[in-house]
Amino acid sequence: MSQTMTLDEKLAISNRAFAMINAGNEEEGRRLLRTAPMPSYLAKIYKEKIGVEPLLKAGYNLSEAEAEFGSDWLIK
Repeated sequence: MSQTMTLDEKLAISNRAFAMINAGNEEEGRRLLRTAPMPSYLAKIYKEKIGVEPLLKAGYNLSEAEAEFGSDWLIK
């Protein structure tokens, strides 16, 4: 099971990512944003509405959903 991040770690990633986006490096900034854990409730909604394959393909950090729902939550 993956370890989740502290709020300070999430904020640091967001600050760096938005600085990159504002500096014109939008693609890299958005990639960096996806390294912060997606909230578990959003991951669950994304899975139900969009599907597992697109969720995985998007490259989001799903560690919070895994911690809350278990390591097999995507196949349930």
